[in-house]
Amino acid sequence: MQEKILNYIEKNSRINLHELAVILGEDETAVMNTLEEMEQEHVICGYHTLINWDKAGIDKVTAMIEVRVTPQRGMGFDKVARRIYNYPEVNSVYLISGGFDFMVIIEGRTLREVAEFVSQKLSALDSVLSTKTNFILKKYKDHGTIMADAPKEDERVGVS
Repeated sequence: MQEKILNYIEKNSRINLHELAVILGEDETAVMNTLEEMEQEHVICGYHTLINWDKAGIDKVTAMIEVRVTPQRGMGFDKVARRIYNYPEVNSVYLISGGFDFMVIIEGRTLREVAEFVSQKLSALDSVLSTKTNFILKKYKDHGTIMADAPKEDERVGVS
């Protein structure tokens, strides 16, 4: 039942408990208990709303920053990651493979604000060797949801 619940609420976290139980064909109390257990075990870490900030008319700048670091002795990358993710500007931190160690996603009101965070806070950490900042210019799809407006007419090329 846990996987069925997770698959459903990942796309529709606003569903009420009764409706979820009916869709899954499960007892409402069992579904509630499973949800509470998954929240306590941090299988479910939070419930979020996906917002198209461009449509809302609110200026936000999002950047994906690739960070190369020196891992901390005895702690590996975890201690460095903890220092980075504790900044309120940081939305996400991922340990990645490739030429960099972390992908850090941050938001700010302006390009300057993001750049200042990178230069004054992130790059200033003693274990950070280098950073590469990539600004998100437009989101087409985010968390499985298409963010772009649907085309007004069929843009497919006819085949004869």
